[in-house]
Amino acid sequence: MAIDQPAGESAVRVLVVEDQPQLLRGIVKMLSCHPAQVQVVGTAMDGETGLAEAARLRPELMLLDLELPGIDGIQVTERLKKAQPDVDVLILTSFDDEAKVYEAIRAGASGYLVKRVGIDKILSGIREVREGGTVLEPVIARRFWNYFQSIRAHPPQPADPFGLSPVELDVLRYVAKGLSNAEVGRVMSIERRTVRTHLAHIYRKLGVNTHVEAVIKAMRAGLVEL
Repeated sequence: MAIDQPAGESAVRVLVVEDQPQLLRGIVKMLSCHPAQVQVVGTAMDGETGLAEAARLRPELMLLDLELPGIDGIQVTERLKKAQPDVDVLILTSFDDEAKVYEAIRAGASGYLVKRVGIDKILSGIREVREGGTVLEPVIARRFWNYFQSIRAHPPQPADPFGLSPVELDVLRYVAKGLSNAEVGRVMSIERRTVRTHLAHIYRKLGVNTHVEAVIKAMRAGLVEL
């Protein structure tokens, strides 16, 4: 269902997919109070409709419930990223176990928030994802990365094979702990945009495109310990 709502030039075009009518209305109402940051371009209450609306409305980000009638959020994410790879997916769900996080991120989602979070966290999550970050609640983040410990089939290498600088290694290690770009900047006393620049360099050196891929590759090389 399309929604006509004015927004500023910097507003992110968002499609909300949620099967509970009351919750859907609540999310749209909350987001609509921040037109300078978010423009809700449409809604859907099931996965198939969500994909159809995404194709029609061309949003920049889909705010997506994980548990939907018909195809679930993970399947929606997989299909959406194949058809519209530039659309970011931010999962908003009541589930917070690492297996679901793993499946959602592996399918192509850039973030994962549980439904109890407030509007400020949702807005910051949308902004983080649009800036190339990955959003994981701190309570989830450590369990999520621990979930990948088994991928380390080889012992740690004695040297960094990618040529990361000490600062880039620090950025990557903080990202692995679940910190957002802004939080990394505060901890390291550098600008948020500087963090983004470091991440771009990290991605290029590691030959990856996302936080998750970077951390996993660094873990395999023994550069990141949790």
